[in-house]
Amino acid sequence: MDRALTLAGQAQRAGDVPVGAVVLDAAGRQVAEGRNERTETGDPTAHAEIVALRKAAAAIGSWNLTGHTLVVTLEPCVMCAGAVLQARVSRVVFGAWDEKAGAAGSVYDVLRDRRLPYRCEVVAGVREDAAAELLREFFDERR
Repeated sequence: MDRALTLAGQAQRAGDVPVGAVVLDAAGRQVAEGRNERTETGDPTAHAEIVALRKAAAAIGSWNLTGHTLVVTLEPCVMCAGAVLQARVSRVVFGAWDEKAGAAGSVYDVLRDRRLPYRCEVVAGVREDAAAELLREFFDERR
C-alpha cells in the first residue's frame, strides 16, 4: 500500500484524482503499477487500476491474473471492478471507501456478487486514513 500511496501522490501532482495501484504476484512481488492518468492522457478509462492491470498482463504475457493481488488506494468503481473480474484477479486490497461510486462493498459489491461467474477476495480499509487524506486534500483544493 505504501507504493500505491506514493503513486496516488504522483497522480495528485499531475492534476488527477489521487489514486494509485500496484499488482502483486502470488509471492507478493510487484508485477506492475499504475496511477490515475485521465487528465494527462484524455482517456476516460485511465484509472489507476486499469493502468496497473494492463501493465501486469503485458508483464506476465497473459490477461489471466489468477493468483495476483491488486492493491489500490481507493475502492474500485464499477468499471474497474469489472476489469478485475475479467482479469481473474484473486484479491483486491484497498484503502479508502468510495461512498459515491464504490463497487467493492459500499455502493455496489460487484467483486463478490454471487450472480457473476467469477468473484475475488476483498480486503478493505488498509491505510484508509492516509488514502482518504490524499483525496480530501485534492477535492478541498478544487472547492
